Amino acid sequence: MPLLSKFYGISIKMYFKQSEHNPPHIHAIYGDDAAAIDLNGEVLDGYITPKALALVREWISLHKSEIERIWKTQDFVEIEPLK
Repeated sequence: MPLLSKFYGISIKMYFKQSEHNPPHIHAIYGDDAAAIDLNGEVLDGYITPKALALVREWISLHKSEIERIWKTQDFVEIEPLK
């Protein structure tokens, strides 16, 4: 899974071959926790702490168009982390 961003100990990744992994989503990994999160910020699978989830949701809201482009094109690039 390519790494899209990393901030505050949270790694954001996305699978290749998105058509096999619909709906569009990212994977957030924080310590031993991991969750698949859609582009509306809803947890599809897994668990991540509420504080980490809030940070991931903020990051998604700032970069949603970039994430959607990566999902559609599979042109994986790093996205700016939260600061």
